[in-house]
Amino acid sequence: MLPVVALVGRPNVGKSTLFNALTRTRDALVADMPGVTRDRHYGVSHLGERPFVVVDTGGLSGSDEGLEGMTAKQVRLAISEADLLVFVVDARDGLLPLDASILNELRRSGKPVIVVVNKTDGVDEVSVMADFAAFGIAETLPMSAAHNRGVDRLVANAMPHLPPDEDEDLIGRPSLEEQGIRVAIVGRPNAGKSTLINRLLGEDRLIVSDVAGTTRDPIRVPLERDGKRFTLIDTAGVRRRARVEEALEKFSVIKTLQSISAAQVTVILIDARENLADQDLTLIGHVIEEGRALVVAVNKWDGLDSYQRDQTMAALGRRLQFADWAKTVFISALHGSGMRELMRAVVRAHASATKEMTSSDLTRTLEKAYEGYQPPLVRGHAPKLRYAHPGGNNPPTIIIHGSRTKHIAPAYRRYLENFFRKRYKMEGTPIRIDFRDGENPFAGKKNVLTDSQARRRQRIIRNAKRREK
Repeated sequence: MLPVVALVGRPNVGKSTLFNALTRTRDALVADMPGVTRDRHYGVSHLGERPFVVVDTGGLSGSDEGLEGMTAKQVRLAISEADLLVFVVDARDGLLPLDASILNELRRSGKPVIVVVNKTDGVDEVSVMADFAAFGIAETLPMSAAHNRGVDRLVANAMPHLPPDEDEDLIGRPSLEEQGIRVAIVGRPNAGKSTLINRLLGEDRLIVSDVAGTTRDPIRVPLERDGKRFTLIDTAGVRRRARVEEALEKFSVIKTLQSISAAQVTVILIDARENLADQDLTLIGHVIEEGRALVVAVNKWDGLDSYQRDQTMAALGRRLQFADWAKTVFISALHGSGMRELMRAVVRAHASATKEMTSSDLTRTLEKAYEGYQPPLVRGHAPKLRYAHPGGNNPPTIIIHGSRTKHIAPAYRRYLENFFRKRYKMEGTPIRIDFRDGENPFAGKKNVLTDSQARRRQRIIRNAKRREK
């Protein structure tokens, strides 16, 4: 089991910047304003003699009310599961009463504590370190996480405090190298994404609030269910571009779209009370463009009466015709209904997206499709489809070789997609078909006659001239 190091401190002292420096990633969202991080955010550092888990936490503001109180609850959970606490303070702000209050709470945990005085670039380091010596913590280290200065020293100091490795399964701890099916939970703000993940996990892992925009960072959480492993990615809600005003929210939206690219399956979560909005369709379109497997989950289904359900199902059938291959599941994240069906749909979509296909079987299927319905004539000639072979998976890609394929109509492409989908029983994944025209090996080459051909040509020319006389 890998040891766990938690980063704790006030808002905007540089914990997320330090997290990124330790994990050599940009997974944690960083901005020059307090309150960017709210949930626990996990990563693995490989900088030391052995790897360890790094937990980025939200800033402690001293308040236990509202979102700040929920953030504080998440921080305390991180403290309880950590083997070492790294207390991050801001050199430019100096020693504040809130810092002393947080340190007292860390001391009461009984865990070893290292103090990191961040942002020492541009200040009198000697005097600043003298101020923070009042904490009475022997290991108080200067650092500039933004410039990666002092990070190696922190790792070296952390190693002696970490417990030895244990040869046991990773139970009750976050996974440390991502395993299983990567599932991104995506939707508009306040659709219930964090509630859904908490329901699947059976714990309050993520902050849940009626305030839209509670989640900002994409949060990755391991899950094992019915003998299968998953990595659930909770993302920030995506609104219409005209309503995205804060720069921070724009960064969060970019992270969400990147999470779709990194996932293998995307669950689009729709609020049943608000029906299917244009922004939901835009998100589904982005998932299809990325070639990711797709499951549509309609949340808060228990809050609708029978008439509203009929209207919602009719609207879904009408507006999702362009993705009719995606499974639609009706759930209640709050009360737990539909969870088993949702995860089964995720597993089936992943299996379809990663299905192995052989060239011989694809070619036989192509021949049957061609016999059943041939492509329309192009300038009096019918396109010929000769053979097919796989071009990759997630999404499944089929490369078809033939002649005049550049002129094949989109309707015939859809016919082939549906034929292959039915043949291979694919559910929940887009299929890409790539046509390749057969190349003429003599195109662009000059015809050079052999010596005998040249002599024969000359004889023919001489005989033709004699006949003319």
